[in-house]
Amino acid sequence: MHISFLLHNGYGIGGTIRTTFNLAETLAEHHDVEIVSVFRHRDLPVLGTPAGVTLRHLVDMRKTSATFDGDAPEHARPARIFPRGDGRHRQYSRLTDARIGAHLKSLRADVVVGTRPGLNVQITRQARRGPARVGQEHLTLDSHSYRLRREIAHRYPLLDAVTTVTEADARAYRTRLKLPGVRIDAVPNSVPAPLIPAADSTGKWVIAAGRLTDVKRYDLLVQAFAKVVAARPDWRLRIYGSGDTSGNERGALRALINELGLYNHVFLMGSAHPIEPEWTKGSIAAVTSRLESFGMTIVEAMRSGLPVVSTDCPHGPGEIIADGVDGRLVPVGDVDAIGDALLSLIADDELRRRMGQSARENAARFDPARIAERHEALFTELLARGGPGGSRSPLRDAVHRTRSTVLDGVYGIRYRAAAVLRKGKSS
Repeated sequence: MHISFLLHNGYGIGGTIRTTFNLAETLAEHHDVEIVSVFRHRDLPVLGTPAGVTLRHLVDMRKTSATFDGDAPEHARPARIFPRGDGRHRQYSRLTDARIGAHLKSLRADVVVGTRPGLNVQITRQARRGPARVGQEHLTLDSHSYRLRREIAHRYPLLDAVTTVTEADARAYRTRLKLPGVRIDAVPNSVPAPLIPAADSTGKWVIAAGRLTDVKRYDLLVQAFAKVVAARPDWRLRIYGSGDTSGNERGALRALINELGLYNHVFLMGSAHPIEPEWTKGSIAAVTSRLESFGMTIVEAMRSGLPVVSTDCPHGPGEIIADGVDGRLVPVGDVDAIGDALLSLIADDELRRRMGQSARENAARFDPARIAERHEALFTELLARGGPGGSRSPLRDAVHRTRSTVLDGVYGIRYRAAAVLRKGKSS
């Protein structure tokens, strides 16, 4: 089977890149797999090229490269195909529309997989008949803007399947959207087993990792840790991750740490790659998010032998952690509950060790081999529905393309009218 992934940028670092690389590398053990990165902004991928996988790009953004595309006239014109509702829209252009379109029209693959809504839309609009079309959702339906959800609703019927990373999000796709003939499956992200020994539960460190953004609510974790320090001053907290370019979140956390007098107990460590050696230095992991699309760091910590104290936020933690078995789930936003859950594990060495062992064992279900098998089964079934193209018929394609063309015209009129209204108000 020839499988082609379409990825925003395979040369950066992020959860979608990591999970795509993990899946592609495992599938490549039995199939012909490629990753096509829309953009390339550095010479070598941060995460390395997955073994057995071909990695190539469509648009070169390396200023020192002889093939630099950043100054192309078409790159200065906004994209028409890539949907406006996708948060990456400003990075796309008429040039990316053309390059992606040429790639999809010439693609000779059995399966083409999009890895973000904007690229899934491009697959529905530009891919030739032939490959089975699979759109991956790495966030959640609810996290998208109204404009993007509307685009998803009228473009995704031309996909053969949509995969989400949680069952909760799969239910949202099934119940809130009309996608006739589109298979919707929940397939979680994969996390490989660490190549180093697991944590031994003796290190007096709580570890947290993830971008320093408001949604992660590290401020709650710092406040909860003040309660921990009051009872157990021998324990410390390390938070790994970088923030936005403004540094506002990091600065606010640093001010809170100083205000609470925790400067000798809470440490902002910056980014760490690989992260596995940092997990194993600790004995407990903490997640205090108000929202998670999945929870890659939860699985990473569990695979390293750490029980996880996490807020029971939508969508992922409750589908990963067995409360009281391999971690603790606490109410979102409850500082006292977070602190009490951490202290319950800190105070009981045997409980902490036992939960850490259970975490490692239970997280094996996210091993890349197991997750790849589920994707492989899905791809095989789609192709078996009727050969290349899965269950789609020329008539079904024609009906949905006609409907989309009509809606494009309606939305175009709305956008132009809104632009005129905005211009009138500003003049």
